[in-house]
Amino acid sequence: MSNWERFTDSFFNARVMAEYLPKIIDGFWLTVVLALCIVATGLAAGLLLAVLRAMGVRVVNWVIVFAVDLFRALPPLVVIALLFFGLPSAGLELSGFASTWLALSLVLMAFAEEIFWAGITAVPRGQWEAARSTGLGFLQTLRYVVLPQALRLTIPPLTNRTIAITKGTALASVVAVQDILGAAHAGVSFSFNPSPLTLGAAAYLVLFLPVVVLGRWIETRFAWKP
Repeated sequence: MSNWERFTDSFFNARVMAEYLPKIIDGFWLTVVLALCIVATGLAAGLLLAVLRAMGVRVVNWVIVFAVDLFRALPPLVVIALLFFGLPSAGLELSGFASTWLALSLVLMAFAEEIFWAGITAVPRGQWEAARSTGLGFLQTLRYVVLPQALRLTIPPLTNRTIAITKGTALASVVAVQDILGAAHAGVSFSFNPSPLTLGAAAYLVLFLPVVVLGRWIETRFAWKP
């Protein structure tokens, strides 16, 4: 057997691929659901923290800054491991899916809060003062005047950060979640052939390549223009 034949038999074995393709497809849809949950929860929590921070309550701001810095500093895999393996010691047991969802949501929340906060502070102070002079309250000014401008400013960096975090769904395989990578690893273990990893790589391309292209378009569409 030539080197090329050994390579194709190892990474493009048609029989093994056909056998484990259904598992990879199941993992694909699980990854999609997990990624959507992370994005929805992380962005919503980040925006909420940024709004609370804008209210200027010092003690609340200290707590927010501490939480944000903590989850920005910790590697996502460490957070997942702490939740999955550590919480049972405190009497709270989370599934692998829930641990990954919560961990990556917290990480995305931390980065999203800083991005939203940067957008809010980038809105000129005169916009606040002009809105308040018309009789709008603080929350009304924030909702109708400041946030629409701030959100437009945050779209490009937020898109990039969201894509980076959602690709971290591959870490779910560490806590036995049968996502794309988990299904591929299981296939390799049972077949003693790495061809399922090739299928897994193709599944990630199918899932994230359109997202990356869309993210590039969004960054270009909403980029700041002088």
